[in-house]
Formats: sequence, C-alpha cells, structure tokens
Amino acid sequence: MCGIAGLIHRDQSADVGSELTSMLQSLKHRGPDSTGFALYGNPRNSEYVMRFKVAEQEDMRHGFRIHDQVKERKAEVDRRLDELGARKVSEDDATEYAFRYWLSFKGDMKKLADYIEDVDGAEILSIGSALELVKDLGDAVTVSEQYGLNGFQGTHAIGHTRMATESDVDIRSAHPYWAYPFNDIAVVHNGQLTNYWGFRREMERRGHRFMSNCDSELIAVYVADRMECGDNLEEAMLRSVGELDGVFTYVVATSDQLGMAKDVMA
Repeated sequence: MCGIAGLIHRDQSADVGSELTSMLQSLKHRGPDSTGFALYGNPRNSEYVMRFKVAEQEDMRHGFRIHDQVKERKAEVDRRLDELGARKVSEDDATEYAFRYWLSFKGDMKKLADYIEDVDGAEILSIGSALELVKDLGDAVTVSEQYGLNGFQGTHAIGHTRMATESDVDIRSAHPYWAYPFNDIAVVHNGQLTNYWGFRREMERRGHRFMSNCDSELIAVYVADRMECGDNLEEAMLRSVGELDGVFTYVVATSDQLGMAKDVMA
C-alpha cells in the first residue's frame, strides 16, 4: 500500500515543491518508509540537470571510511564527465551523498549514463532538461526540507510515499523511477506486476538497462520505449493496460504532460 500523487500547472510556473510536499505529507499513512519527488522545473537552454548519489543514507553511519569513499566516488564521477566532454556548469550538494549538477553536453546520453553508473556506489536518479528526481528515507516534510524543495519552481510534478513490501528500505528501491536513459520521463506506481520478470527480460533484449528489481521501474522504461517507437503518451499508456499484467495504478510524467493509468481490477 503506497501513496501516489501528481499535479500540473498549464502554461505557467508555480511552487510545485511546496505543493507536492503538502500532498505527499497527507499520504504519509500509506507509506512511511520513503518519499520521492519528480519535479519538472524550467529548462535552461541546452543544459541538462543530473541528480545522482554515491551512497545510501544508511551507509553514512558505517564509520569514517565511508566519508572518504563518498569523496573518492564523487571525484571519479567528475573525472568521467570531463573525459566524455560534459562540462559542469554548476553544482549543489543536496546531502553529503547526493548531488545536483547542471551539465552542458552534446554527446551520447546513454553512454554518459552507463559510464557514470559504473562508478562504485554511484546511481543516477535522473537526467533531463526539466526533470529533477529526489527520493530518500522519511516522510515528505523530512525529505523536502533535507533537499530544499520548498520553493522549487516548475510546471508539474509527481510523487510517492512508499511502504516497503518486497524490496529493501533504501533510496534505490524508493519511487519515483526515471526511465533510464530517456530524458524527462518518470513514473510512480502503486500495485504489483505479475509479468515483471518476463517483460524485463524482453526489455533487456532490446538493450535497456535496469537499476533496481522494482516493477515500477519497468513501467517507466516500457512507456519511454513505446514513445521512442512512435506512440504518443496516451497510446503508450493504453497499450500498457493490455500488456502489463497485475493489479496496478500508475502516474507518468514527461517534460510537458501528465497521465494516469490503471488496470481494470485496481
């Protein structure tokens, strides 16, 4: 039992950070383990914003060595970005282990994402021209304050409060999920897919890479894959209801759209 929410402002910018925090805090009873935000801000020319982490919150309690490891991992991420020609325009340290970079990059985004993900302990939460994905342990107010999300200006957002049932209580298992490596597509989901492993293997044969064992990530990748094949968002969602099996409800966001789908039993 999890909580999902979404909001959109047509053709205008608003404080979606504070608005979504209030919505998700009211859903705290549906998922106390972790909270996640997918916020769509205002694009900056041809730049990309990347949110990533190099450790879990729990890791930071494991002695002094972890603090050195975090610095080493971040330095390696910086080195690899430079190697691929990605110029870091600005940097924010959201926490000791999670970071926000604005990048200028004209190369292969999948190659960049794969190379960064291969750094020990590193995980890209999102890359996009508008999408910023933030998730951590705790309720909405805790996570929002920790990452400074109140006052975040944007056009739309989706979010999730999680009750862990079949996977760990950590950032990797928290929602939302970015559709790796597609820009600006994210999903939040409540329910369970019964054909997850078969469908995942099919997506992997098509060249997709998964960052977790969570069925919600499959929905994000599925929708993005269908849109890459030519479907619009509505067509991809309609197709998903017929091809994904289980009891589920999900909300998906792109750079300029928001949609919700559910199976007939949800």
